[in-house]
Amino acid sequence: MTIQPARFPNSLAHGSGTSRRDFLRSGAAAAAWATVALAPARVLAAADQPAPGSRVTLAGVGIGGVGHGQLQELDKAGFQIVALCDVDQDYAKKTFDLFPQARRYRDFREMLESEGDKADAVYCGTPDHTHALITLAALRRKKHVCCVKPLTRTIHELRIIAEAARKAGTATQVTAAPNTGEEGCRTAELISAGVIGAVRELHLWSNRPVWPQGMQKPAGEDPVPANFDWKLWLGPAALRPFKGNWPEGHPALTEMNLQDWNPGIKAVYHPFNFRGWWDFGTGALGDMGCHHFNTPFRALKLGAPAQVQASATKVFAASAPLAAVVTFDFPARPGFPALRAIWHDGGLRPPAPPEFGGQPWPSEGTLYVGEQGYLLSGWDGVKVFPEAAAKRAESVAKTLPRRPGTWREWYEACRGGEPAGCNFNLAEPLTETVLLGNLAIRSGKRLEWDPAQTKVTNVAEANKYVREEYQNGWSLS
Repeated sequence: MTIQPARFPNSLAHGSGTSRRDFLRSGAAAAAWATVALAPARVLAAADQPAPGSRVTLAGVGIGGVGHGQLQELDKAGFQIVALCDVDQDYAKKTFDLFPQARRYRDFREMLESEGDKADAVYCGTPDHTHALITLAALRRKKHVCCVKPLTRTIHELRIIAEAARKAGTATQVTAAPNTGEEGCRTAELISAGVIGAVRELHLWSNRPVWPQGMQKPAGEDPVPANFDWKLWLGPAALRPFKGNWPEGHPALTEMNLQDWNPGIKAVYHPFNFRGWWDFGTGALGDMGCHHFNTPFRALKLGAPAQVQASATKVFAASAPLAAVVTFDFPARPGFPALRAIWHDGGLRPPAPPEFGGQPWPSEGTLYVGEQGYLLSGWDGVKVFPEAAAKRAESVAKTLPRRPGTWREWYEACRGGEPAGCNFNLAEPLTETVLLGNLAIRSGKRLEWDPAQTKVTNVAEANKYVREEYQNGWSLS
C-alpha cells in the first residue's frame, strides 16, 4: 500500500477540541514514553475510562500480505475495524471480505482525510519503504499507531518517526516478537539472576530469507494488473518498470529452494518479494533481526552499537545478499560488560557448544554466552546448559509480569493502560541496530557509529545509506 505526490495538503493536520480518540487516550501520554518496558500498570480514574463495551476503532493500511492475518489478531484483541486501505484491490480482497463493514480505500491519505475522528488507531502493514510516510501521517493526526517491523527503512526516517511519536503521546507498537511473554521474561529473569554469569557474547540466527535475494533488476516491462496502482506502490522509491513474476526456474526462485516455503509467490516485487530489494525492503536482517534482538535488548539493557562490520555473499547494488554474518560491538552498560553480538542469516548458524550435548541445533535461535554457562532461547522456549547452570536456573523465581503479547498490549495501551512492550521509544534503538547492520553489509567496511550525531564517523560514504532521498514528490516534511 502506498501513495502518490500530495493531493491533500491538510491530510497531516489534526483538529482541536476533545474527541472520542482523545477520550480513549486521556492521561496516557506521559506513560506512553516511559523508558522501562514494564512499568507498573496505571490505575485510571473512573472518569478517564472508556465507556463500558466501547472498542477502539482501527483503520488498516497494507492489508493483503501480513496484514491479512494481523488484522484478524487485532480484531480478536478488541479493536473495531472501521476502514481498510490497499493499493492492490485484488490482493486485498480476502481481507476486505473478512471485514465487510469496513470502508474501503486505495490511498492512505484519502483514508485519513475521510475517516477523521472515526478511527482512533492506525495499523501499517505495507512494505518497509512506506512505513515512515504512513506512520508519520497518522501520528500527526494524533492516532495510535502499530507498524510492522522494521519501524522504518532508514535511520533518518527512524529519528523523525521517534520524535513525532514523542510529540503525539499516543500508544504505539512495533510487531517484533514480544519480549514480554514467557520466553522473554524468563530470559530476562535468568540473565539478571546471574545464572550463566556475565554475558559478553551473543549469537542470533535466522533461516531467512525465504524470498529472493542476491539478484539484479530484471530487464523489460510487464503490463500492470488492472486493480493494482504501481506508482502508488512505488511511493518515494525511484521509478522503475513494473515486472510481474520471475520466469519459471529463474535462479531468484530456485537458488535457496524458496518455492518449497512459499510456492505460490513468484513475484519480482509485489506481492511479498519486496523484502530483498534495498529500495523497498531491508533484507533478512531488517525483517527478522527485530524479532531476535528484542529480548536481548531488554535482558541485556542494550542501546546502539558502537561498531558494526559484516561479511556476506556477493552484495549487489539493488538487493540484499543471499547470506550474511554481521558483528555488532556494544559498549559496557551499568551492570553489564561490553558485548559482541553476531547475527547469522541465509541458513548460516554458529557452531553448537560442546556443552549442548550433541542435540539438534535449531534453525533459528538466540544464544547467550555467559562466563558460567549458556542460555538458548527461541520459538521453543528457553534452555540453560550445562547441567550446573540449569540447576541454578531452577531456583530463580518468576518476578516479571507476563503480558498478553503484541496485539492485546497495544489495545490496552490505546485504552490508557501501560505502554506496549515494543512501543516506538523502545523500538528506536532496536530498529537502529538492524539498520546499522545493513549499512555494514552494503558498505563492506567496519563502521564506527555515533548515535547522537546519527552518523558513521569513520567511513563517510556509508552515510548515504543513513538518509536516502525521496523521489516522485514525496517528503516527510
